Amino acid sequence: MNKRHYNILYHIHTVSGIVISAALFVIFFTGSFSFFRDEIINWERGHQLQVMDQIGINADTVMATLSKDYNLYGRDINLRHYYNERRVAVSLGGSSDTTTVTEDRTGAFFYLDTEDKSASTYADSYTLGEFLYRLHFFAQIPYPAGYYLSGFVAFFFLIAIITGIIVHWNKIISNFYVFRPWSKLKTLWTDAHTSLGVIGFPFQFVYALTGAFFMLKAILVAPFVFSLYQGNEEKFYEDLEYRIPLPGLSYHRLESVPALSGFVDKTEDRWPGFKITELDITNYGDKNMHLTISGQIAASKKFNGLGKITYRVRDQHVISDRNPLTNQSYLDGIKNILYRLHFGDYAGVGLRIVSFLFGIISCFVILSGVMIWLVARNRANIPPKRRRFNEYVAISYLSICLSLYPIIALAFILVKFYHPAGMSFLYRTFFISWLLLCLFFIIKRDNNFTLRWSLILSTFFGLSIPLINGSLTGSWFWNGSTPLVSPVQLVDILWLLLAIANLIVLDRLKVPSKRGKEYRYG
Repeated sequence: MNKRHYNILYHIHTVSGIVISAALFVIFFTGSFSFFRDEIINWERGHQLQVMDQIGINADTVMATLSKDYNLYGRDINLRHYYNERRVAVSLGGSSDTTTVTEDRTGAFFYLDTEDKSASTYADSYTLGEFLYRLHFFAQIPYPAGYYLSGFVAFFFLIAIITGIIVHWNKIISNFYVFRPWSKLKTLWTDAHTSLGVIGFPFQFVYALTGAFFMLKAILVAPFVFSLYQGNEEKFYEDLEYRIPLPGLSYHRLESVPALSGFVDKTEDRWPGFKITELDITNYGDKNMHLTISGQIAASKKFNGLGKITYRVRDQHVISDRNPLTNQSYLDGIKNILYRLHFGDYAGVGLRIVSFLFGIISCFVILSGVMIWLVARNRANIPPKRRRFNEYVAISYLSICLSLYPIIALAFILVKFYHPAGMSFLYRTFFISWLLLCLFFIIKRDNNFTLRWSLILSTFFGLSIPLINGSLTGSWFWNGSTPLVSPVQLVDILWLLLAIANLIVLDRLKVPSKRGKEYRYG
């Protein structure tokens, strides 16, 4: 590679990295905790699940419960198990019957507890696990700005890691084994950045690619919708196999609605090992009533095992059948692979723990990149005004990033004292606390102080989490014979290990050099 091309790629890598660094840190740090979204939610609520990776409800009981408050005739009803929690999402479409009263033509959405049958709105059901999961793609920013922002951050991160690999390609093997902690600051940060960046490259590439796809797919498909489908989104989504065209309301009621559980049992017998995650009912109570059952084979048995079957309810005739064991379409395969790779849900808790560690490593790569940028621009030949500006930028970025750690730990404590917390409580406490701590670190203008006190606070809060949870609920992480299965055990042990790691780092922040002098990181 000639010098001109090298300089172009180097500057693309540097500029794209420094511009997105703070936002990218938030994405990776909160995204790392999002691997345990379900465990955090069940830890917060004190729930222990008996059924995993499937909807776990009796559809007929749910219909009987809904019929007490709603006229169900002519409605499209969707029951969906999004995540491993006790509540399922219930979506009621407005009735297609134009002769009914106005109230029946109004839809509704809520969560239904599968055990006590209580209903709750999305805001009331909002948990810390959901908050951190949605923060990792900036969903708290009004749609679609937050989604697009996270998507473009992922896209520019993809550019940064590709150009970084190209820039370091000639020395990528030799530099991988080099780490010189006693050398000058720029060398220290460069060695750490290069080594950890190469180790985490496959992980970072996958998440940059899939993250950009998920958040920017609306922009990516827009040209096809308008050019090939003349703006007909319904036809577009039908061709992508998201929707199956079904007949509308016939205005002829069924004498009695057959038991939906019979269709569920029939489907499970049809495909042994099939885990049902969604029931989609169209034209409820009408002769054109259809039931679509969706789910998947366990990932341990088949990586790409999505399945779906649609019945005409009045005669149990199968309208469409997508066998999860054999009949996988190309589109289904691609969509499911992208989701599986991004969520890391195909190899149990072990893979999610490894993914969490790689997410934290990626956060360190981001911070070390900021430090390289700062040290490289803190030279005598650079005007003092520019050096002060560069220092302020780095201080601001590090304050935003490092203050996030203790605030997340504090949030785990607060949701235990104020359960159920709800959306408004989490928004107020989290963002205000984060802003105040961030401003304090920026005003202090000392990166070493920021790092040290971020670790001290997160250690204190992290050690307090299992103690407070055990005191309030009586559920201690050492109880039980199956660690890393119970949400209480997993979350409490995770914070205990993070606190221990913090103590080790705090102990190593000052280490005597070979020359007998004290070296300070940061």
